[in-house]
Amino acid sequence: MAWRLPRAEWQGRGPSNRRRLRDLVKRGERPGVLAYVDGEPAGWCAVAPREHYTFLSRSRVLAPVDGKPVWSISCLFVAREHRRRGLAAGLVAAAAEMAAARGARIVEGYPVEPYSPRAAAAFLWTGVPAVFAKAGFREVARRSRTRPIVRRAMRRRPR
Repeated sequence: MAWRLPRAEWQGRGPSNRRRLRDLVKRGERPGVLAYVDGEPAGWCAVAPREHYTFLSRSRVLAPVDGKPVWSISCLFVAREHRRRGLAAGLVAAAAEMAAARGARIVEGYPVEPYSPRAAAAFLWTGVPAVFAKAGFREVARRSRTRPIVRRAMRRRPR
Protein backbone atom coordinates (compact mmCIF):
# COMPACT_ATOMS: atom_id res chain seq x y z
CA MET A 1 0.00 0.00 0.00
CA ALA A 2 3.00 2.33 0.39
CA TRP A 3 3.06 3.12 -3.32
CA ARG A 4 -0.73 3.43 -3.63
CA LEU A 5 -1.29 5.99 -0.88
CA PRO A 6 -0.30 9.64 -0.62
CA ARG A 7 2.42 10.15 1.99
CA ALA A 8 -0.03 11.78 4.40
CA GLU A 9 -2.20 8.64 4.39
CA TRP A 10 0.57 6.03 4.66
CA GLN A 11 0.71 4.60 8.17
CA GLY A 12 3.45 2.03 7.83
CA ARG A 13 2.78 -1.64 8.38
CA GLY A 14 -0.24 -2.67 10.30
CA PRO A 15 -3.98 -3.24 10.43
CA SER A 16 -4.92 -0.05 8.57
CA ASN A 17 -2.97 -1.05 5.47
CA ARG A 18 -4.20 -4.65 5.60
CA ARG A 19 -7.76 -3.30 5.75
CA ARG A 20 -7.13 -1.01 2.76
CA LEU A 21 -5.75 -3.92 0.74
CA ARG A 22 -8.73 -6.08 1.70
CA ASP A 23 -11.05 -3.23 0.60
CA LEU A 24 -9.36 -3.15 -2.82
CA VAL A 25 -10.04 -6.85 -3.27
CA LYS A 26 -13.66 -6.49 -2.07
CA ARG A 27 -14.18 -3.78 -4.73
CA GLY A 28 -13.12 -6.29 -7.37
CA GLU A 29 -9.54 -5.16 -7.93
CA ARG A 30 -6.88 -7.79 -8.30
CA PRO A 31 -3.83 -6.05 -6.85
CA GLY A 32 -1.40 -8.83 -7.68
CA VAL A 33 -0.65 -12.53 -7.76
CA LEU A 34 0.16 -15.07 -5.07
CA ALA A 35 2.43 -18.10 -5.22
CA TYR A 36 1.77 -21.24 -3.23
CA VAL A 37 4.10 -24.10 -2.39
CA ASP A 38 2.46 -27.27 -1.11
CA GLY A 39 -0.78 -25.38 -0.53
CA GLU A 40 0.84 -22.65 1.60
CA PRO A 41 1.38 -19.02 0.54
CA ALA A 42 5.01 -18.52 -0.45
CA GLY A 43 5.14 -15.28 -2.40
CA TRP A 44 3.40 -12.15 -3.65
CA CYS A 45 3.79 -9.75 -6.58
CA ALA A 46 1.81 -6.50 -6.83
CA VAL A 47 0.82 -5.14 -10.25
CA ALA A 48 -1.57 -2.40 -11.34
CA PRO A 49 -1.82 0.43 -13.84
CA ARG A 50 0.95 2.95 -13.14
CA GLU A 51 -1.56 5.66 -12.24
CA HIS A 52 -2.74 3.59 -9.24
CA TYR A 53 0.66 4.16 -7.61
CA THR A 54 0.87 7.74 -6.31
CA PHE A 55 4.48 7.12 -5.26
CA LEU A 56 5.51 6.91 -8.92
CA SER A 57 4.02 10.32 -9.65
CA ARG A 58 6.39 11.78 -7.01
CA SER A 59 9.57 9.98 -8.13
CA ARG A 60 12.12 11.67 -10.38
CA VAL A 61 14.19 8.49 -10.65
CA LEU A 62 11.17 6.39 -11.68
CA ALA A 63 9.42 9.10 -13.73
CA PRO A 64 7.67 7.91 -16.91
CA VAL A 65 9.98 6.83 -19.72
CA ASP A 66 7.51 8.05 -22.34
CA GLY A 67 3.80 8.75 -22.70
CA LYS A 68 2.79 5.12 -23.25
CA PRO A 69 0.32 3.61 -20.78
CA VAL A 70 1.99 0.98 -18.61
CA TRP A 71 1.20 -1.34 -15.75
CA SER A 72 3.72 -1.36 -12.94
CA ILE A 73 5.07 -4.10 -10.72
CA SER A 74 5.62 -2.37 -7.41
CA CYS A 75 6.29 -5.08 -4.87
CA LEU A 76 7.75 -8.57 -4.87
CA PHE A 77 8.07 -10.88 -1.90
CA VAL A 78 9.12 -14.51 -1.55
CA ALA A 79 9.24 -16.17 1.87
CA ARG A 80 12.82 -16.82 2.98
CA GLU A 81 12.51 -20.63 2.83
CA HIS A 82 11.45 -20.46 -0.84
CA ARG A 83 14.05 -18.02 -2.16
CA ARG A 84 16.66 -18.84 -4.81
CA ARG A 85 14.41 -21.42 -6.49
CA GLY A 86 12.99 -19.34 -9.35
CA LEU A 87 9.76 -18.45 -7.60
CA ALA A 88 10.37 -14.68 -7.90
CA ALA A 89 10.77 -14.83 -11.70
CA GLY A 90 7.64 -16.95 -11.90
CA LEU A 91 5.70 -14.40 -9.87
CA VAL A 92 6.91 -11.52 -12.06
CA ALA A 93 5.95 -13.44 -15.22
CA ALA A 94 2.54 -14.31 -13.76
CA ALA A 95 1.93 -10.69 -12.77
CA ALA A 96 2.79 -9.55 -16.30
CA GLU A 97 0.44 -12.15 -17.79
CA MET A 98 -2.36 -11.08 -15.44
CA ALA A 99 -1.83 -7.47 -16.49
CA ALA A 100 -1.94 -8.47 -20.16
CA ALA A 101 -5.20 -10.33 -19.57
CA ARG A 102 -6.58 -7.07 -18.16
CA GLY A 103 -5.45 -5.01 -21.14
CA ALA A 104 -1.82 -4.07 -20.45
CA ARG A 105 0.39 -3.67 -23.49
CA ILE A 106 3.52 -2.78 -21.51
CA VAL A 107 4.47 -3.91 -17.99
CA GLU A 108 7.22 -2.11 -16.10
CA GLY A 109 9.31 -3.01 -13.09
CA TYR A 110 11.60 -0.99 -10.86
CA PRO A 111 14.15 -3.45 -9.46
CA VAL A 112 17.05 -2.52 -7.22
CA GLU A 113 20.59 -3.17 -8.40
CA PRO A 114 22.16 -4.31 -5.11
CA TYR A 115 25.48 -2.82 -4.03
CA SER A 116 26.68 -6.27 -3.06
CA PRO A 117 25.55 -9.88 -3.51
CA ARG A 118 24.82 -9.98 0.23
CA ALA A 119 22.34 -7.07 0.18
CA ALA A 120 19.61 -7.42 2.79
CA ALA A 121 16.30 -8.69 1.41
CA ALA A 122 14.50 -5.85 3.18
CA PHE A 123 15.98 -3.46 0.61
CA LEU A 124 15.10 -5.59 -2.41
CA TRP A 125 11.30 -5.58 -2.13
CA THR A 126 10.89 -4.33 -5.72
CA GLY A 127 13.01 -7.23 -7.01
CA VAL A 128 16.43 -7.39 -8.62
CA PRO A 129 17.21 -6.99 -12.34
CA ALA A 130 18.11 -10.67 -12.84
CA VAL A 131 14.63 -11.76 -11.72
CA PHE A 132 12.98 -9.46 -14.25
CA ALA A 133 15.37 -10.54 -17.01
CA LYS A 134 14.40 -14.19 -16.41
CA ALA A 135 10.74 -13.13 -16.82
CA GLY A 136 11.43 -11.48 -20.20
CA PHE A 137 11.93 -7.85 -19.13
CA ARG A 138 14.57 -5.56 -20.65
CA GLU A 139 16.09 -2.37 -19.24
CA VAL A 140 14.74 0.77 -20.94
CA ALA A 141 16.01 3.57 -18.66
CA ARG A 142 18.28 4.18 -15.70
CA ARG A 143 18.37 7.53 -13.94
CA SER A 144 20.14 6.17 -10.88
CA ARG A 145 23.01 3.72 -10.52
CA THR A 146 20.84 1.32 -8.52
CA ARG A 147 17.34 1.79 -10.04
CA PRO A 148 16.82 0.60 -13.61
CA ILE A 149 13.40 0.74 -15.23
CA VAL A 150 12.63 -2.51 -17.03
CA ARG A 151 9.81 -3.31 -19.43
CA ARG A 152 8.15 -6.22 -21.11
CA ALA A 153 5.89 -5.76 -24.13
CA MET A 154 2.77 -7.89 -23.81
CA ARG A 155 0.40 -9.38 -26.32
CA ARG A 156 -3.19 -8.70 -25.45
CA ARG A 157 -4.71 -11.78 -23.85
CA PRO A 158 -8.38 -12.62 -23.57
CA ARG A 159 -9.77 -12.35 -20.04
